[in-house]
Amino acid sequence: MTTQQSSHKKLLLVGSASVHVLNFYHLVKEFFDEILIASNDAVFGDLPFVNVDFNIRNPLQIPGNIRKMKSVIEDFKPDIIHIHQANSVAWITLKAAADFAIPTVLTAWGDDILVHPHQNAILKKMVHFNLLNADFLTSDSLYMAGEMQKLVPEKNLKVTVANFGIELLPVTLKKEKVIYSNRLHKPMYRVDKIIKAFAKFHQTSKGSDWRLFIAGSGTETDALTDLVNSLNLGSAVEFKGWLGPAENTANYQTASLFISVPNSDATSVSLLEAMAYGCIPVLSNLPANLEWVLDGINGVIVKDLDDDFITPAFDLNFSEAVALNSTIIKSRATKEVSKSAFGLIYSNALRK
Repeated sequence: MTTQQSSHKKLLLVGSASVHVLNFYHLVKEFFDEILIASNDAVFGDLPFVNVDFNIRNPLQIPGNIRKMKSVIEDFKPDIIHIHQANSVAWITLKAAADFAIPTVLTAWGDDILVHPHQNAILKKMVHFNLLNADFLTSDSLYMAGEMQKLVPEKNLKVTVANFGIELLPVTLKKEKVIYSNRLHKPMYRVDKIIKAFAKFHQTSKGSDWRLFIAGSGTETDALTDLVNSLNLGSAVEFKGWLGPAENTANYQTASLFISVPNSDATSVSLLEAMAYGCIPVLSNLPANLEWVLDGINGVIVKDLDDDFITPAFDLNFSEAVALNSTIIKSRATKEVSKSAFGLIYSNALRK
């Protein structure tokens, strides 16, 4: 079965029920006359949506899930299928798309490449299939692009490095002695290490009047709250909870430092936003972070998570670092830059 191209361009956007998929819809919607979102949950408001189960845990359900996706493709007749995450979402979709002459784009997110293939042989084989069978691949970092290549050594992968871009709101910097952390409260993000480092920093003469704002939520929120109390940090640490975009931006504009120290990550949107709003980033030593921050120049790369890794930030020239970060974001990470990158991919896909 094939699909015929026309001047009415249609995109089938496939991904999990995530705000990132929703944001991506708005990023690329001007390139198409019609976009249909295929996802596992209806969290996309009144946007055109179809529910598809991407679960592969029950082998008896897999054929039915593939048939459902195949019927979606056959009914919608997209010109391009763009899949987000190289996990079971991609596997189900690419299996279904095999019967159609429709170009497929696969965008990796992070854990799907950096974590899941190393958990067991089945997941590794699934990711290998996804990377091998998608027509176009994208990654938000050079590092992850390299890891994608390692997973498919028999083929020279062509991976476009493009992040989703950030929407720059008007910048009114009101910098205070505030440190900001807004990653999820899960073990991999190591927010407990941030709290312990802040406790040591807070005991110094330089850090005694600084505050730590912790946004977000997760399975460790209660334990993190207990940790703050046990360290007698009192009002120096504020838990902000889950914030909307405007509140999150307000914290960026207030904070002088931004800390993110996960044990695994691709390019974090939070990092890009923090850099855009004048926060000096303090980051874990991950390859993707090193693509944005040079230690001691425009941020700090943490060498010892059990030490006070906040004080070294004060060796930087803050005004120069903020100016440099602003330049980096404007040239590499705005919505317009990202839109152009994906637009070029779509143009190439339509010519395929």
